[in-house]
Amino acid sequence: MKIYVALAFAAILSFAIAFLLGFAVIPMLRKLKFGQTILDIGPAWHKSKQGTPTMGGIMFIVSTIASVIVVLLTDYLMGGNLFASEHIFPDQLKVKLVAGLILAVGIGLVGFADDYIKVVKKRNLGLTEIQKTIPQIILSIAYLMALYMNGLTFMKIPFIGAVDLKWFFWIFGICVIYGTVNATNFTDGVDGLCASVTSIGALAFVIAALMTKFFGISILAAALFGGCCGYLIWNYYPAKVMMGDTGSNFLGGVMVALAYAIDCPWILLFFGLIYVIEGMSDVLQIGYFKATHGKRIFKMAPIHHHFEMSGWKERKIVTVFSVVNLIGCAVGMAIYYFGVIK
Repeated sequence: MKIYVALAFAAILSFAIAFLLGFAVIPMLRKLKFGQTILDIGPAWHKSKQGTPTMGGIMFIVSTIASVIVVLLTDYLMGGNLFASEHIFPDQLKVKLVAGLILAVGIGLVGFADDYIKVVKKRNLGLTEIQKTIPQIILSIAYLMALYMNGLTFMKIPFIGAVDLKWFFWIFGICVIYGTVNATNFTDGVDGLCASVTSIGALAFVIAALMTKFFGISILAAALFGGCCGYLIWNYYPAKVMMGDTGSNFLGGVMVALAYAIDCPWILLFFGLIYVIEGMSDVLQIGYFKATHGKRIFKMAPIHHHFEMSGWKERKIVTVFSVVNLIGCAVGMAIYYFGVIK
């Protein structure tokens, strides 16, 4: 199967599955009374979202995984091999793909447990920080171990080349995974925001993977793009469903997997620029609040709430933040092309 046909197939199939699942998943979540609980610490007008079905991330999780499997299986049955043309070590790419999906699903299950406790057990804060962190760290180590056992401890640094991180590989990797997953979670606070930003990042990964002929990885990125777009039909303002931690954790995990798959985890700073801004705004707010004994930098953190409190409508926030992430992707792509490929 031609790679561009495979990419279109993956994106369209994932879009269709995610969209069509909405007709079954959303009524099911309503029936189970898996509704969003809006905390009093949030913007007052978010109270109107109370009871909106959550855990909708299941839609793009299923669509992404199913699409990757269907496309690769179809290609195999047609006598093709989308991994055959990939770089020098195609088996390593297969490890990255499988291990990356396992990481994303595992992280997503941690989010599912958090959502379940919130909506079923009626504990507004869900899992404690320790209860979230421990399994996330364990999953991160397991993923990094899979890379380590296959000699994938290096990173391509722009204008320098491939550098073996040695012992720093572990510390760096855990920080990247943990930071990305939680920053993605922070981004999910406005209708359509997290899925919009991630769809743009996923499309950037499709292009980046094609540049280096990592075709199997580009299939995963295309499936993620299609799944996010299909989900957005249901999640765009006013949202009929929310992804919950189930969805945001999965998205963070997949984005990490894609970055490691092209040997450039640093590129998340650009392809996930909004994640970085959202995460850092929360860190800065907490740090400044503690250092000044009650003063704040922003009206509310993460930063999308600051703009809400400043009078921005949710659609404007999604549009502006998506454009900012698109600019980040363009800058990251330029650095990747001229600093890594050339």
